[in-house]
Amino acid sequence: MRQFSCTLLTAEEFAAFAARAPHGNFQQTTMMGDLRAGDGTQVDYIGVRERGRLVAAALLCTVKSAVSAFSAVYDGPLCDLDDRELTVYLMDALAAFARKQRGAVHLDVTPEQPYRLRDGDGEATDGDPDQAMMDNLAAARMEHQGFTRGYTAVPRWRFVKDLDGIADGTQLLKSFSKRTQWSVKRAKSMGVEVRSIGLDELDTFARIEQDTAERRHFAYRGEEYFRRFAQAFGDDAHFLVAQIDTARGVDAMERKVAGQQAKVDTLTAKIERHDTTKLRRQLAEESSNLKAAHKRLDEARALAAKGDIIPVAASMFVTVPQETVYLFSGSVEEYKPYYASALIQYEAMLRYCVERGVPRYNFYGIDGVFDDPDSEGRGVLEFKQGFNGRVEELPGEFIRVLRPGRYRLLQLAHGVVDRVRR
Repeated sequence: MRQFSCTLLTAEEFAAFAARAPHGNFQQTTMMGDLRAGDGTQVDYIGVRERGRLVAAALLCTVKSAVSAFSAVYDGPLCDLDDRELTVYLMDALAAFARKQRGAVHLDVTPEQPYRLRDGDGEATDGDPDQAMMDNLAAARMEHQGFTRGYTAVPRWRFVKDLDGIADGTQLLKSFSKRTQWSVKRAKSMGVEVRSIGLDELDTFARIEQDTAERRHFAYRGEEYFRRFAQAFGDDAHFLVAQIDTARGVDAMERKVAGQQAKVDTLTAKIERHDTTKLRRQLAEESSNLKAAHKRLDEARALAAKGDIIPVAASMFVTVPQETVYLFSGSVEEYKPYYASALIQYEAMLRYCVERGVPRYNFYGIDGVFDDPDSEGRGVLEFKQGFNGRVEELPGEFIRVLRPGRYRLLQLAHGVVDRVRR
């Protein structure tokens, strides 16, 4: 039988282990630990050693209220959950620590290890689901809460893009669908540019994010949260703003109109010399393009009257050694035809993955519904699918009740409250 020992880790020990863990992620970092501790959460770094070597670890969060407490491991633990002996030992150790040292009523775990790999359309790829992980967690008395669909606080469905073999921006753009390539190019041609912002301009990001949250009816974290996140993660937290340089947009459209006018003039001259059906057809097409270019020039000039620089979209990202994660975003509905959101994604992948050697880009949550065109998350799914990634289905939430009597009382109290609210 193998010999394990459980130990409290220093922040430095945990950080070093997390940086090289196969399923390391931003939730299981000392930076996230600092951020949660700032919210009043009790944070502990728990490790398991085998023959002196650290083989598993977890950032354990304990939230206390006036009547109870619970402990949780978000997007973890950092452990090979296909290893039954290790999994059972670690879960027992976490449960014992949470119950005895932190007074927790239950322990919640949402593993980052995928349950099943799927293609971008949600179809299962070659290979079976990771039933060994499920069996091992069951052996550790962790009760599975079900294979859910829909949006959850810790997303069970992730859309990711592997970037190995992509060396530059040209290769990156070619890896997208034709439609998304067009969107990125169109944004650039319309004067949209992307720049990073610091804490001194965080209000710009927060304003766009808040407006989007109110429009789409999702929870808004608040500018202070984003500020604290940026302070906790330092250079690994990124905020990008897409803006329209209106003067640049007008200039681009003036050149477009001039070029289109030259085509029309050339065809008109040719027809005057020798009229043919083919030339007439070409002239009609180019005249239509000229008319459209004039319309876009008028729109560009009208936009310029509103200001020199107009922020139209913003996004927040975080990078760890294993990946860059796209966490929050917002856009100004009025400027949706400028395709700024697609350009931000391209720039984030290029700057924070391709140029840094980070192997994958994590678009984060989708709702896991692929067969309903009217589902709530359809637009989000189709946007992310345009970048040609794949889907990781995670196992979801597991719970282990540590104090059954107290847990039943809490469940009863919650049921009473829910009935009163109804």
